[in-house]
Amino acid sequence: MAEELDLNLLRVFDALMDTGSVARAAVRLHLSAPATSRALSRLRRAMRDPILVRAGRGLVPTPFALRTAGTVKALLDTADRLRTDPAGSDPASWRRAFSIRLNDALVPVIAPRLTRLIAAEAPGVLLRFTGQESESPEPLRDGSLDLDIAVGGPPPPDVHASTLFTDRFVAVVAADSALGRAPALTVDDLCRHPHVSASRRGLARGPLDDALERAGRSRHVAAVVPSYAVGALMALEREVICLVPHVMAAHLIERGVPLRRHEVPFGLPTADVELRWHRRVDDDPASRWLRTRLREAIAPLTG
Repeated sequence: MAEELDLNLLRVFDALMDTGSVARAAVRLHLSAPATSRALSRLRRAMRDPILVRAGRGLVPTPFALRTAGTVKALLDTADRLRTDPAGSDPASWRRAFSIRLNDALVPVIAPRLTRLIAAEAPGVLLRFTGQESESPEPLRDGSLDLDIAVGGPPPPDVHASTLFTDRFVAVVAADSALGRAPALTVDDLCRHPHVSASRRGLARGPLDDALERAGRSRHVAAVVPSYAVGALMALEREVICLVPHVMAAHLIERGVPLRRHEVPFGLPTADVELRWHRRVDDDPASRWLRTRLREAIAPLTG
């Protein structure tokens, strides 16, 4: 007789895919390792696929498991919503998860601020933040994503979008440095002091270089790092400059990081950061609640 799938087995599948380990999945599920191993055997029979296979000292998911993971997560989230207050009026009673996709620059800002708000109001809600590996709308369509926070082209017709804020670049320097005590950052300062460039692609050149070149000037980039958060921390070294998004600089300074932010004496490009969700959840009370809380979390930084 073929093994039947149930929600408990799907939760085991989800935990195995998230952890890549029978032992870690067992801890997350509050099961013993043998019980989790038996559940994996049942999953393999029910799905007619190995699910996880040995690779060196660890386990890796099969192509089928990777394709299926988003669907399973969406099913589990749908099941969790069935246990939510039917009127959607009491987040404190909810037992569910929300998945939010955002880029590396926004994770250090939005994740902690939103988590603080949600944990206080809805302790049974789990926020699952995922990186922006792609800008595909498919995860919003299949329910594996609840919200997408993105800077990009126009969304497809079935995806709603609303501008969350418009961001700009500012220069951050150590607050206790001469640059930190200066009333403003000048073009001479930009050209005289070393810079840290934050670029996932490892680029040392950006819009500031184009603006300086048009003015017949140039700067010296001393290091390239993969994220704005790392670049901002490197700017704690005296007389080093790093350009980062304004909301990140405002968040770090508000949290007590000893940085000073300066406006850049050039008109650099701005970016509209959008909040996106699928039209099927446009009127869903839980989705509306999450969108509202996200705006509340970021509002102190954006005015």
